Amino acid sequence: MRLFCVVVVLVAANLLNNWLVRDPDAYVLTCVAATAVLLLIARWDGLTPDDLGLGAEGLRQGLRWAPLLVGAVLVVLLLLLVVPATREVFRDSRAADLSATQLLWRVLVRVPFGTVLLEETAFRGVLWAMIRRRHGTAWATAVSSLLFGLWHLLPSRGLGGSNAAVAAAFGGREGRTVTVIAAIAAMVAAGAVLCRLRQRSGGLLAPMAVHWAVNGFGYTLAWAAPRWWPDG
Repeated sequence: MRLFCVVVVLVAANLLNNWLVRDPDAYVLTCVAATAVLLLIARWDGLTPDDLGLGAEGLRQGLRWAPLLVGAVLVVLLLLLVVPATREVFRDSRAADLSATQLLWRVLVRVPFGTVLLEETAFRGVLWAMIRRRHGTAWATAVSSLLFGLWHLLPSRGLGGSNAAVAAAFGGREGRTVTVIAAIAAMVAAGAVLCRLRQRSGGLLAPMAVHWAVNGFGYTLAWAAPRWWPDG
């Protein structure tokens, strides 16, 4: 019942963010509210802060891991940006069309207090801990990563129309089904990596740092790419 409640909350949040509510300012509020509900369900399930990756030791370990992980993500993304063959990854209208103020909102508010907070708490925190206690680490990683992939089904539908690299690889809007399947598979793999990082670091701070770095630096560099290299 409690696992079912977690899934219901996530489905509701996903539908609100990607379909029902068109106001972009409501995104963060939805994510924060859903996170609070998930933590209440976790408490109902008897999970402790340590179980959820929010204990003191996990946070201390995360503080050691986070700067190195964020730096590594930035280096990889910069390398992808400066190499002409991979620069198309950053040709994305979702970031390029933002104003500087909108970019700062995305990077400093929407991503950390919306996307990262909810997704890491849900998939590497609450779900992972609940399934791990019942069925072990392997099942926890597999199921939470699969659900993390499916979580991206709705937002991935427009990738072919907004990202140049995706359009080139899958044929733009015509290849929507293939694009969605590829995006889900990629997110399942990313979820497994983040679960492993959560396990190794002992807490949520390390995967949160990586998640924010990928999204935050990704937005920033995708915003900068057409301004630095306007002719591709």
